[in-house]
Amino acid sequence: MEPGRIGLVGVPAAVVAIVVMMVVPLPSIVLDLLLAVNISASVLVLLVSMKVERPLDFSVFPSLLLVATLFRLALNVSATRLVLLHGYAGTVIESFGHFVVGGSVVVGLVVFLILIVIQFIVITNGAGRVAEVAARFTLDAMPGKQMAIDADLNTGLISQVEARQRRHDIGMEADFYGAMDGASKFVKGDAIAAIVITTINLVGGMIVGVVQHHLSVSQAVQTYSLLSVGDGLVSQIPALLISISTGLIVTRAATESDMGTDVLTQLGRQFQSVRFAGIAVALLAVVPGLPKIPFLVVGATMILIGFRSNRAPQPAAEESPEPDGPVADSPEALAGDMRVEPLELEIAFDLVALVDPARGGDLLARVKALRKKTALELGIVIPLVRTRDNLDLAPSTYSIRIQGVEVARGTAPPNCVLAIGDGIENLPGTLTQEPVFGLDARWVPMELRHQAEVAGATVVDPASVITTHLAEVVRINASRLLSRQDVKALVDLVKSSDPVVLDDLNAAQLGLSDVQRVLRDLLDEGVNIRNLVKICETLSERGKQTKEPEALVEAVRQSLGPAISSAHAAGNRLPVVTLDPALEHSLLEALRTGDSGSFLAIESTRVEQLIRSVTDTVRRVEETGDSPVLLCSAPLRPALRRITRGPVPQVPVLSYAEIGAQLTLDTTGVVSLADATV
Repeated sequence: MEPGRIGLVGVPAAVVAIVVMMVVPLPSIVLDLLLAVNISASVLVLLVSMKVERPLDFSVFPSLLLVATLFRLALNVSATRLVLLHGYAGTVIESFGHFVVGGSVVVGLVVFLILIVIQFIVITNGAGRVAEVAARFTLDAMPGKQMAIDADLNTGLISQVEARQRRHDIGMEADFYGAMDGASKFVKGDAIAAIVITTINLVGGMIVGVVQHHLSVSQAVQTYSLLSVGDGLVSQIPALLISISTGLIVTRAATESDMGTDVLTQLGRQFQSVRFAGIAVALLAVVPGLPKIPFLVVGATMILIGFRSNRAPQPAAEESPEPDGPVADSPEALAGDMRVEPLELEIAFDLVALVDPARGGDLLARVKALRKKTALELGIVIPLVRTRDNLDLAPSTYSIRIQGVEVARGTAPPNCVLAIGDGIENLPGTLTQEPVFGLDARWVPMELRHQAEVAGATVVDPASVITTHLAEVVRINASRLLSRQDVKALVDLVKSSDPVVLDDLNAAQLGLSDVQRVLRDLLDEGVNIRNLVKICETLSERGKQTKEPEALVEAVRQSLGPAISSAHAAGNRLPVVTLDPALEHSLLEALRTGDSGSFLAIESTRVEQLIRSVTDTVRRVEETGDSPVLLCSAPLRPALRRITRGPVPQVPVLSYAEIGAQLTLDTTGVVSLADATV
């Protein structure tokens, strides 16, 4: 039978049986068997506690401690019932009452009380205090451990799977020590219950023997009191073993071997201390009045152990540690060095503090938040940002690379803040430009931050400057960061939620490369691709008619039209710049189709006039505080976007078919040429 099925049925049944034992009388032979099981189980728990390499390897211990305590108390109740009713509770208790303590009630009580003192005052109090401190420290350390995991994940040192496992282990560790803090109270309560139960048994046995059975006091003591003491000893020995196990578990540090191996290994390394201790013990034999043979034997043994430990070979890890990773010039290492990272952030040596949590750096945490923000805004999960220092960079400089190519560079002097806006003329510091919007700014010392805020400037710390710059680079280059593997992962998500959509997509004979091409074109124009189900539905419908990338992209844009236009609207108002009807008509007549999509077959001078007119019109509208979109007919949109993308990249080009019905168009400008004939 499998362990899982045994645990599913057997353990709950055992717990119920323990509760039944407190009510239903047990035969003495069954009680003997259960007492033997109790002692054996306690020994087993003690050995397992010494064998585990870390406390979490025995995470069931708090619950097991409760069950073991309940089992001992149930045995106490059953034994008390047999002693008081029949004056006999089996051979195990009788042996402990007569043979172990020599048939003396006084000796039995003294031994019992000594065991209680050892368990209650020494072991239980210490274990409870250690469990309480460990629980408190573990909970306090959780945020730091989580930040360390996030830092390793963001820098690429660990994978998502390993990070998830580490977070799980941290949560399990906190739960374990919290449970141990409460479970240690079971041991303390068990010790108190043992004293109370034994006292009740002594008094009850005397009353039953003298009053009910008309025995003399000596006979009652011989019959009932010895059995009560034997019952207390039989229960207290397993309780002591469990208490020791509790202390071992809560004081156990995570190592690579069990406790016995650690003890011998670590003490064996201190061979000089062992020899000196042996010499000191041997010298005690010279002291007058002390026995010579015991101290000489023990001292000589320790000296011999010390010399043998000195000659023993040291662990291989101390002699010549083997490298964990591949050799520096091995194919694996060279392949790792040759790999081109999708997204990299290189920083100068004096900016390392920004990524070190121990020095207050939170850049890695900000990058993690950026990945989540980008996923919500664009619908893609950007690859891990490999952050590393580069000694070749100038001081206070950072560089952003995509596919190994530097696409942006900036400065972020340490111990400074970036002041942007009005009131920076009179501030000391270095003049610069804000890297995203190109605004005039100045790096001022950190201690002048309040002065810059009072002057009316917007103050930004270096980590925020780098993160904002990185976010803009990611937004502009999102299509380059969307790999085939990323598309596969996105498609698998659609398959898990809407498998029929993927079946239709396959029926349209569209592969991952076709989907990737469409998604990249959408990202190039800043379109959110989160609604991947809608995108795949449109591709499967349009893909049955054509495989042209431009036609597929335009079909998807029209299906996502309400979401695209709403993203550029202010409330329900969408400011637009339209084309003069005559100009739009002439552009439609000049529209041609080539291998790379549609284009306008017009003279370069006319293209320059068109670009100049669009730029001037948009600038006039932006001066009024609006951010308009350029609106045109659906067939003209792709070609017009290709023309305006370079000169005015911030102006989206939308078609009339993409405008949501909930929006109100506000025509804020019209693009026209002096001669509309093309």
